[in-house]
Amino acid sequence: MKKTNPSVAVILVNWKKYNLTSKCIDSINKSIYKNFKIILIDNQYTEKYLIELKNKHKDIIVFKDKSNLGFTGANNIGISYALENDFDYIMLLNNDTEVEANFILPLIERLEENFFLAAVQPLILNYYSKNTIWNAGGKLNKFFGTTQTRLNNKELNPKLVFNDFTDWISGCCILIKSEIVKKTGLLDEKFFAYYEDVDWSLRMKGLGYELGFVKESIVYHHGSSSSKDNNKKEGNLSAKVHYFNIRNHILFLKKHKNLFNLFGIVFFQVLKITSYTIYFLIRFRFNKLSMVFKGIKHSLNNKQYFL
Repeated sequence: MKKTNPSVAVILVNWKKYNLTSKCIDSINKSIYKNFKIILIDNQYTEKYLIELKNKHKDIIVFKDKSNLGFTGANNIGISYALENDFDYIMLLNNDTEVEANFILPLIERLEENFFLAAVQPLILNYYSKNTIWNAGGKLNKFFGTTQTRLNNKELNPKLVFNDFTDWISGCCILIKSEIVKKTGLLDEKFFAYYEDVDWSLRMKGLGYELGFVKESIVYHHGSSSSKDNNKKEGNLSAKVHYFNIRNHILFLKKHKNLFNLFGIVFFQVLKITSYTIYFLIRFRFNKLSMVFKGIKHSLNNKQYFL
């Protein structure tokens, strides 16, 4: 049964990027669809900047935490609040995005018209190159156990063919039915960040549901603002990203091992880790190399994130 004007909880997680978060909220508030509430979870909050943000955006609901709960832990606070307050839909949206005015309604309409859809994602474009695709859904390679982002860095043009369904949905922006979350459960917090969206997607599909892609809904992504590092000697990308990339990929494969070919995933992981090792040795990036091996170690003993 279709809902009339369903309610949407829009969950944002902030980690020291108040300016981007404020711009994101500004863009959401210009939405044509109005029955939504923004829920902000502020990790390792700074009181001064949080007060400024709340003074500017008085209608948002704010949860603040002194620690960094990661993408998973912080979002789960917002998801739990949305479920407790009976929102019809729950949206996870990265705080380093800005959205088109009509981005919510096409997502709702797609979910409302298809009982077998658990969740949908929009077309995500690069903020600084608005004709370039950042994410148009995801592919899963079951032989090697790898994930790919569809049409990444492809130029947007009328000849592109988009698939209305996807193997997995990006956590950058996902709209999910609240009733599905009650069945699937919250995000798995042991991932902290990275691969948690693929894991959530496969758990939904494991219940017999499909995942959709809606090209009419458009979001612009600034891109990995929380993953950059000022240590130029070690490169622009934080060493922690490599830790989570290695650790969480292996944790993900272990959790869903029945879906993958054992020979294929072992072969790919050996190749991946060897490539990382050689590259970081050549570039003298020993901190990143140590993070790679720490990620391997923690994935094998199921240790929680080290932060």
